[in-house]
Amino acid sequence: MSEEYKRLHRSNRDRMIGGVCGGMAEYFAIDPTIIRLIFVGAAFLNPPGAVLAYIVMMIVVPVTPLSVSSER
Repeated sequence: MSEEYKRLHRSNRDRMIGGVCGGMAEYFAIDPTIIRLIFVGAAFLNPPGAVLAYIVMMIVVPVTPLSVSSER
């Protein structure tokens, strides 16, 4: 009984700065532009918090392994 779990990774394909928004879009199966607009909106509401959250996610969330990115 091996189940495949969805894992959050930074994207290799949909990357503008660090691949965080692209990876979140792949995880939630939505358009990356929507995630990017949410981050921009958060940056207007709370600039230090949004920037800090993005930087922390760039450090903590791993990059998509090549075997996973080539399958999609």
